[in-house]
Amino acid sequence: MKQLLAALPFVLALPALASEDIPDQYPQSVLYSKPVEVIPGVFTSIGATAPPTYENAGHNNNLSFIVTGDGVVVVNSGASYLLAKALHDEIKERTDQPVKLVINENGQGHAMLGNNYWIEQGVPILAHVEAAEEFEHDMGGAWTALKAYAKENTEGTDPMGPTETFEDEKIIEMGAFEIHVMHLGPAHSPGDTQVWLPKQSFMIAGDIAFSERMPPIFSGTCTSCWIETWETKFEPLNPTYVIPGHGHPTNLAQVRRYTRDYLVYLREKIRAHIDEGGDLAEAYYVDQSPYAHLDTFEELATKNAGVVFEEMEWE
Repeated sequence: MKQLLAALPFVLALPALASEDIPDQYPQSVLYSKPVEVIPGVFTSIGATAPPTYENAGHNNNLSFIVTGDGVVVVNSGASYLLAKALHDEIKERTDQPVKLVINENGQGHAMLGNNYWIEQGVPILAHVEAAEEFEHDMGGAWTALKAYAKENTEGTDPMGPTETFEDEKIIEMGAFEIHVMHLGPAHSPGDTQVWLPKQSFMIAGDIAFSERMPPIFSGTCTSCWIETWETKFEPLNPTYVIPGHGHPTNLAQVRRYTRDYLVYLREKIRAHIDEGGDLAEAYYVDQSPYAHLDTFEELATKNAGVVFEEMEWE
């Protein structure tokens, strides 16, 4: 715990530079940013807080890894073969320990499209059963989108799902770490997965938690379920440190502010709008100004409002 407390000033001092206005922080690599060690043994390469583009090569989520002392566990394959390989190159610069497991945090392309690199290395890939099903259903579209924006950075990518699945929780003891791979409940997308390190009070949260950028709300996302999962399952774990799905490593209060509190705020605005007889066309423009400083606000705010209106109209 003393080591963790000593690391806190470093975590809080991490510069807020994942902005969508910065096309690439690590030009010598296909990765958007060079991995940083957040606490001893836990690293993350922070993605751009922007939509996927040619400039960021689709690295707009966080790619993390845990050096356990008896092997490495990777969280997210990344959006392509080349991103997975680039992350592996960074791992090999830091340790001789082999990668023994990859965990996909959800079924989206930027979590899974790099799977075939790790399968080529003989590394098992673990995902929640619902995430695996979502990727199987959507991987054609994700692959088409990747080719459209990433161009030559798609080289080597061959969409493949995980090699193993779990349902509620899988506990892995490796080296100095006890790693709980968890599906706490419905949240951002099917099969959202959290990687909880109880000894370190550290959560690699996946897309249940956002910071610095606005969370996208998908058609079919149950925002009331997301809030319930947050309040009854995620928050009670009370992690000291959180790597969100998007944004810099931070603390629980910060991800609560930009995830749970945003969802509650938007639902309250939409509920008031519905109660006043408002329609979908007007719902797009409910006031979200308290969150206008977040990256991707312009891309997502009106879409989010429309999706939540359609969700809440018949609640």
